[in-house]
Amino acid sequence: MKICAPFAGIVHYTVPEGSTVTTGDVVAIVETVKLEAPVIAPGPGVVDRHAHVDYADVVGGDVLLELGEG
Repeated sequence: MKICAPFAGIVHYTVPEGSTVTTGDVVAIVETVKLEAPVIAPGPGVVDRHAHVDYADVVGGDVLLELGEG
């Protein structure tokens, strides 16, 4: 399952690759001018990979990370 950025900004991951997450866990934060949006796991899984390095610039709709079945 691919998790995408809600808008353009800087991504900061809150879980490392290989972590098991449950529905509702915050997996990343996208920050832009005075606004931070948590990126929530829509379902349980394992973080397969981060699509960017921590604190990279992203555009709305960019894939941030992929969740695999755990």
